[in-house]
Parts: sequence; C-alpha cells; structure tokens
Amino acid sequence: MPYELFIGLRYLKAKRRSAFISMITLISTAGVALGVMALIIVLAVMTGFEEDLKDKILGTNAHIVVLKSSGGISDYPRVMDRLKGIKGVVAATPFIYSQVMLTSGKNVSGVVLRGIDVKTDAQVTNLHKAMAEGKLSDLEQEGISLRSGSEPPLPGLVIGKELAKNLNLYVGDTVNVVSPMGNITPLGMVPKMKRFKVVGIFHTGMFEYDSTLAYVGLAEAQSFLGLDDTVTGIQLKVEDVYKTGGIVRLINRELGYPYYARDWMQMNKNILFALKTEKMVMFIILTLIVLVAAFGIASTLFMVVMEKTKDIAILKSMGATGRSIMRIFVFEGLVIGVFGTVIGVLGGLLVALNLEPIVGFIQRLTGFDLFNKDVYYLERFPSQVVPTDVILISVTAVLISFVATLYPSWQAARMAPAEALRYE
Repeated sequence: MPYELFIGLRYLKAKRRSAFISMITLISTAGVALGVMALIIVLAVMTGFEEDLKDKILGTNAHIVVLKSSGGISDYPRVMDRLKGIKGVVAATPFIYSQVMLTSGKNVSGVVLRGIDVKTDAQVTNLHKAMAEGKLSDLEQEGISLRSGSEPPLPGLVIGKELAKNLNLYVGDTVNVVSPMGNITPLGMVPKMKRFKVVGIFHTGMFEYDSTLAYVGLAEAQSFLGLDDTVTGIQLKVEDVYKTGGIVRLINRELGYPYYARDWMQMNKNILFALKTEKMVMFIILTLIVLVAAFGIASTLFMVVMEKTKDIAILKSMGATGRSIMRIFVFEGLVIGVFGTVIGVLGGLLVALNLEPIVGFIQRLTGFDLFNKDVYYLERFPSQVVPTDVILISVTAVLISFVATLYPSWQAARMAPAEALRYE
C-alpha cells in the first residue's frame, strides 16, 4: 500500500479533538450516497415509463409504415412482396385508415377507422394480444347476424375499452359508422352510414388508442369507404426496432417516388424527444445533490489540512514531495466519494429493483393511494435498471468527488515547512 494512501486513511479516523471534522466527513459521505441513490431510482423509474410507453406504441402500431403520396396503393400485393425481400423486414400487412363517426343512441364520438387483414396483421402488431373481450378473428366473418330472423347479417367491429365506455357499448351491441366521404347527390354530399356489430373490445394501455381507434376487416373497410381493391398503406415488422432508420432509407431508395416510408420513431418523435429531454434534465438536476456533497468533501479536506499543518511540515522535512502531500488528501477525499458512491449504488439498486412492493407497502401503511392505476393508466409501477446508467452515475459521482479534492490538496502541497512550524 502506498504510504500516501495509508496516511490518508489514518486521517479519516477522528481523534477526540477532531470529532467535528469526522461528523462532516460522515455527512459528506451520506450526501454522495443519497445523490447516487436518488439518481439510480429516478432514472430507473423514467426508463421504466419510457420502455412501457414504447411497448404500448409498438404493440398497436407497426415498426414501419409505407405510404403513397398520390393516394392509396392499388397493387399492394406486389409491393408487399418487394418489401418482404428487403433485408431486416420480417412481415408485412396492408391497412386502411380513415376518420369516421360512431353513433350509438345519443352518444357520438369521432374515431379513426382502420381496416386490417386479420391473418397478416397478427404477424406485424400485437392487437390480437390486447383483446379484452371477444376475438379479433371475428372480423373475418362475412357477416354476423344480430338475431335469428330475416334481418341481414352485420359486419363486425372491434373498439377500444375507453371508446366502449364513452359510447356505453358492449360486445354484441350495434353501432352506426358514419363516413363524411359519402355519396354525391343533387342535394350535395350525403354522408355514408352503415350498422356494425361490436364483436370485440381491446385494451392496449394507451388512452389515446383505446379511446380513438376502431377496427374492421380489410374487405369491409374497402366496401364501406368505396376504395375497391385499394389500401391506404402497408405496415412492416422488422428484426430490430432500433435500426429502422437504415431500413426506411433502403425502402425509399428501393421503391422510389411516389412511395415513402416512416418508422415508429418518426411518427412518435415528439413524445420520445420529450421523454429523453426530461430524463436528461432530471439527471442534471439530481447531480446537483452530488455537487453539494462534493462541497462537503472539500470543506472536510480544508479543515483537515488546517489541523494537520504540523504533520505536513514534518512530512516535507522528512523528504515528502508536494506531489506526495497532494496525493494524501486526494486519496482521503476519493475514499469518501467512493465509499458514498458504493453505498448509494447498493441502496439505489435495492430500491429500484423492488420499487413496486415498496410503493405497495407505503400505500398500505399510510392509507394514501400513491399510484392510482386509473389515473396513470398503467398496470404496474414501471422500474427498469439500465447497467450503463448505473455505471455513468457511479463514474460521475467519483469524478465530482475527485475534482472537489484538487484545490484543498493543492493548498496542502504548496505549504512551506518553515511557515507551517513557525507558530507551533
């Protein structure tokens, strides 16, 4: 062990007359630990929320959407075959997108009507896994009879949980779908209306999707909207959701104008940018806790230098260099910073990995509902520890502690032995 480290560790042990310095050392260590712990917990929660949101977005939407700038895609089977041949593309499915109104009794709601091919859609999205009631495969049926008798069968419709609640609809109920793009008559444009039967209700966990989306079969959407054999676009699933940018560029180059592709990051860039910015800002703000603790480390070293003036003079008289004296106090400050960082990392990981039961225990103990699932629209309290975040936090805390030791250590190193011993 270098003698500089040995002496630095000895200086951490308080004598009776320097108990106050030891108390400040403990407070500085606790400050570093609390700062590191807070950073790990907050970033784990924010990462958990971000991943939960991404899962919900990717569960309902495709990784990449291919559209045509001049309208719908009429030869979509040929285009789908070309897209499947592109490296990285796993599956493809056509879809139709249109804005309509749903009316049920006195309740009216504007929604996005999506026509899907049930067989291929299951290969691209996880809508079939989000079904709370009914089955998505019921959309494939040609018609579903409302009741036995002479009434014609009704086409199926799948709606979101929140939309069903707003319109007071249940599986088996009927609803009118009104399209503003109707038929042209001598009296002007007449909206097109058709009755559908609710065959299923889905729950994605995203309020925006559950309250504004409705699904019908692809052929039924084409018939209702008068699109013949045309679709709005093609949805794609890729191998790696974080490498969609290169595939989008490849598709744009392969298909050319008037086709263009957009990935899920481009379509949700506002919310993803907001989450990333918020996470960065929180990291900066919480790092200030470690900075405050670093001032405590610097204060501790200043007082130790003042107390150990005689020791410094003696060490220099015995041949210790200024660099060695500086190392003594740098080691002392680093021990405080590293020890606090280790405690903070262990405490932060312990809390972050067990956050949901801890929150549940606090709620039972206090009686307050800290995490209302109806308000936050989450099934669980998300918390995800990313190893790179923990490493970044640890390195940042140690670096801040190291920087805090430099000035007081430099002051000790430049102390002249004669001046130090003059008043001893």
